[in-house]
Amino acid sequence: MGTDGFARWTRRFEDERERRAALGDPDWARGAVLHRAVWAGIQRFQVGEDGDGANLVAKAEEAGDADYARAVRLFVAEERNHARLLARLLAAGGRPTLGGHWSDTVFVRLRRLLGLRTELLVLMIAEVVALRYYRALRDGTDDVLTAEVAARILADERRHVPFHCERLHDSLAGLPAAARRPVMVLWRLLLLAVTAVVAADHGAGLRRLGVGRRRFTADVMASSAEVTRAVLTPGPDTWTGAGGG
Repeated sequence: MGTDGFARWTRRFEDERERRAALGDPDWARGAVLHRAVWAGIQRFQVGEDGDGANLVAKAEEAGDADYARAVRLFVAEERNHARLLARLLAAGGRPTLGGHWSDTVFVRLRRLLGLRTELLVLMIAEVVALRYYRALRDGTDDVLTAEVAARILADERRHVPFHCERLHDSLAGLPAAARRPVMVLWRLLLLAVTAVVAADHGAGLRRLGVGRRRFTADVMASSAEVTRAVLTPGPDTWTGAGGG
């Protein structure tokens, strides 16, 4: 972490907010045409992005670091913007948003079980899976609007992962040294299980995007190895996102 702690992350989020405002929205009038299986995947990911983040913000504020709490609020705002972008993309394709999905319900309940550390570990599962999904959505379709929306979200997610890695490093530092690596081993095992479910649930859509279930799972787990290294041995830009495309 830098000498100014999470204040530098606040500046990064604020800079991105200004850049996003100057750029404006994609041209929704172009419309979007995708296979129904791909639309189904977008609908499910839109549900996952659409939350108020109040529980995470409250835990961040309880942690006692004002800079970190501010950065978390900005992170939540970006996630909500992702939900808005996906909802607009669905509308551009004449598709509705979903009122909810069982996978999102399970994630929310897991995240709220314990404190900030557990919240972030569960959240990071969703973030690492999302990295591969949005890369597939960006690269696997000829639809210009969809590719642009996916690219915007992917760029944000690639910033979110090192942000959470840094805070998780600080959090795990409170555990005995011998316990830190086993925690991340368990995290990767849970990630593998979740990824297998996602790959099965989104299999038809992923195939339409040129990514098979096995490749999707392997790529997610490759990224998770880099995340684990970044959490256990952090440094400036330790997480490069090499596996995130």
